[in-house]
Amino acid sequence: MRDKAVAPEAGILTPEQCWKLLSETSVGRLAVTVDGRPDVFPVNYKVDGESLLFRTGAGTKMEAVGADPRVAMEADAVSAEFGIAWSVVVKGRAEVAPSDARVLNETVRGLFPWQGVGKDRLVRIIPETVTGRRFTLDASMTWRIPLDEAIRAGLE
Repeated sequence: MRDKAVAPEAGILTPEQCWKLLSETSVGRLAVTVDGRPDVFPVNYKVDGESLLFRTGAGTKMEAVGADPRVAMEADAVSAEFGIAWSVVVKGRAEVAPSDARVLNETVRGLFPWQGVGKDRLVRIIPETVTGRRFTLDASMTWRIPLDEAIRAGLE
């Protein structure tokens, strides 16, 4: 077991730093409430000012947002090369834009959902809070899991 004294402290990010990091990646996890329970969906998004945009179609996400517009979006990244990781969480309200192809094409140029067919709804997350943490990675902090033959073969 590691001594907590040697673990690096997580750095708290300012909102400005959070928005900059969010603009440098495009994949996050959207948390919504479905039938009274939390659910999470991967989405590709774009920063638009100080809000987030993503495209979706009819289905669970749209039903959840219609029933309860309170959502959270989390994005993160890890750089083994630079020894840092970060995580940002945006909590707020989802607003669905009118279903207008012109709005989709003009507002979110370059925002292409993984499954583009049928993704005709534009959702904007209006943030209430934006929080983030930056972590320094340390080689001594890697998981010490014995490699079985199957895992070892996959790594070679």
